[in-house]
Amino acid sequence: MNVKDFTIEKYHKGLLNKEFTVASFIEEIFNLIESEDSRLGAYLSLMKISALDEAKKADEVLAIRGADVLNSQPMFAVPMAIKDNILIKGHRATAGSKLLENYIASYDATVIRKLKSAGAIFLGKTNMDEFAMGSSTENSAYQKTRNPYDLERVPGGSSGGSAVAVAGHMALGSLGTDTGGSIRQPASLCGAVGLKPTYGAVSRFGAIALASSLDQIGPFAKTVKDVATIFKTISGIDKNDGTSQDIKYGEDLINPDFEKIKKLKIGIPKEYFNLEGMDEVTKQGINSVIDFYKKSGFEVKEVSLPNTKYALSCYYIILPAEASSNLARFDGIRYAKVGPSTPLGVNEIRSNAKNLLDLYVKNKTQGFGDEPKRRIILGTYVLSSGYYDAYYSKAQKVRSLVKKDFTDAFKEVDVILTPVSPTVAFKIGEKSADPLAMYLSDIFTIPVNLAGLPGISIPVKGINGLPVGFQLIGKSFREADILGLGQYYEKND
Repeated sequence: MNVKDFTIEKYHKGLLNKEFTVASFIEEIFNLIESEDSRLGAYLSLMKISALDEAKKADEVLAIRGADVLNSQPMFAVPMAIKDNILIKGHRATAGSKLLENYIASYDATVIRKLKSAGAIFLGKTNMDEFAMGSSTENSAYQKTRNPYDLERVPGGSSGGSAVAVAGHMALGSLGTDTGGSIRQPASLCGAVGLKPTYGAVSRFGAIALASSLDQIGPFAKTVKDVATIFKTISGIDKNDGTSQDIKYGEDLINPDFEKIKKLKIGIPKEYFNLEGMDEVTKQGINSVIDFYKKSGFEVKEVSLPNTKYALSCYYIILPAEASSNLARFDGIRYAKVGPSTPLGVNEIRSNAKNLLDLYVKNKTQGFGDEPKRRIILGTYVLSSGYYDAYYSKAQKVRSLVKKDFTDAFKEVDVILTPVSPTVAFKIGEKSADPLAMYLSDIFTIPVNLAGLPGISIPVKGINGLPVGFQLIGKSFREADILGLGQYYEKND
């Protein structure tokens, strides 16, 4: 049994045919993690004991119920990796920061509770940029994660560990968070499929917040169908998240009617293809996908999203403002075990602190990395007296214009096709000293978060070398359109 060959769908078929047990499969995955992850750095912590225990229980259920449970629970016994800013009760949740090195979650995130109910098995927590701030997973306080296609290159971020866990065959699916492209961009750079759902389609309860009006939890997997399966499981309203919506997704999410899918009109935004800095491999890859849909009989037409050029600037006012508020709670005292063994040496800092303010300053100075500090300072500045109207208020108005662009475009088309990243994976350290160059990595993904729309990254076929992903953007709560269009590409190209 070579676990590298399996998708979620193929894994369930193998269990149905009794080709292997859940326990043997999970054991093989941990063997692969042991041999590969020292090079890749996808996982921050493993849950091997609990995972193997759950696998044995799953085999006992299969021995009694067999096909019934596999047919009724599409996520049953599926080995999953979870980004380390999503809470699993009783396990560490560091958010990639030293401030939370000893924090143990006291409750399950809603998505975790739903996956547990569906029978999924958690393998471990994955590496990420600190507090989800970054586009390369180089900002983690613990380790660098490397691209499985080239160990000298980044996997993208901030959900780089979750992308590599799937692309490196060390999980059949994973969860990440996407605030400005943090699922779609690493999926593109690592050759995985990654979905950012509509804002409100998936509960954010139990995810450590970065920017509350932008954050969304979503899945990674090897195929569009597998991503659809995970998404359907975790979606839905939650009383603990007032922004979640009561949307009932149908079976067409996983098994689309391709006759209906072929009637979808695809828009190509001209602004996304006039950008300086897009590499030739990406251009050729995206054009090959556009040609595929044209040759398959889809109506493809040019649309305009004129305010795209302002989206990046708008985002980097709104996100730091919300982040500065959300991260104020992390003072190095709460959410950690206080004692001589703590990473910040809290007792030592306490004894040397002159007063409470000095204690906070020392803890935060030592605990936060450069990127969180940069964004906290920027966010506090744009929210401060005299600057709120000049920056934050104007950015919210621009955000409304970005949303209106999509609304207008969707009067003409059903789905929009764009690149995900302007380049293939860049080398580790290449953009670390230039934050602006790093921020530009998300130029094609950020508008989707500002508008609260669903977007998916799908690998372009026929690329030799580093992966390229294309993005499908749908109308609010029309994940079925982009997932169906993506499955059509996978099956027919």
